Amino acid sequence: MPTAATSLLPNRLKNALQHLLILAGLALVLAVPGYLLAGLFGVIWCFALVALTLYLSGRVPARVVLANASAGLLRRHQAPELYRVLEALYRHAGLTAEPLLFYSPSPGLNAFAVGDRHDGGIAITEGLIRTLNLRQLSGVLAHEVSHLRHGDTRVMSMAATMTRLTIWGAFLVQLGLVMMLPLVMAGEIEMPWRELLVVGLTPTLSTLLQLALSRNREYTADLEAVALTHDPRGLASALAVLERHDSLWLTAIFGRQPPAWLRYLQTHPPTHERIRRLLALDGTAADGPAPRRAPPPEAPVVISRPDAQGRRYWILRRR
Repeated sequence: MPTAATSLLPNRLKNALQHLLILAGLALVLAVPGYLLAGLFGVIWCFALVALTLYLSGRVPARVVLANASAGLLRRHQAPELYRVLEALYRHAGLTAEPLLFYSPSPGLNAFAVGDRHDGGIAITEGLIRTLNLRQLSGVLAHEVSHLRHGDTRVMSMAATMTRLTIWGAFLVQLGLVMMLPLVMAGEIEMPWRELLVVGLTPTLSTLLQLALSRNREYTADLEAVALTHDPRGLASALAVLERHDSLWLTAIFGRQPPAWLRYLQTHPPTHERIRRLLALDGTAADGPAPRRAPPPEAPVVISRPDAQGRRYWILRRR
């Protein structure tokens, strides 16, 4: 059976190749409206705007971004267990920046990273802290540390910028074609149907590529999290809990299992596939459904935060 040591390398190579191909596809799609608008100069101008946007976004500190997302900084004395885990993950990942953990009072189950390895932070919600045990939270934090380590937030920011520029460029090309309608009706020129069809498809194609890139980075972060924790079951168990939580609203919308085509419109891969890949790293066959029971917690998760009057109280979650 495959082990984590033997399975990580080929999966890393596969994900890296997919990453490069998707980025190349995004660049090619962006070049289409740029070229139709202003030839080679239009293509250069589009990529210059992407570079400028990335530079400006990189100047915004992670604290500011997370504060705008209503996430406040957790001090070490407020979440000692989580900071011990986070410090160990930073050390194993080779990150020299100070670990920053932010807290959002949202009841939803979510965690996200902002910034990169030099200036980044990780936010977790109250719902996640109350639902997962320490082992599962360690897997989730390792996943987010992997995003910081590889600059995934910057990569996705670049992809989002390329998609927005593609949409705006396609709109300008279509507007120009509409303005040509009087000349077409007068018979002076022919309608460029081929260009119209191509530029009409570019926004959709760019959006699908951006979503595919996001799913690729999620798979990669799962693998890198296992490399940090050597515990694929911990993250797999956390994903199983999140899957049960997320499936409630999907079932409420569709009345059954969501259709297969929906996965192409999601930023994250199917959870059952992520769990299958993780358990394969542990040498465990996982062709069946996701595990229904999480492993017992190693320790309760304790954090403190101020109430409305500024007084501090403790949140103690036991399972």
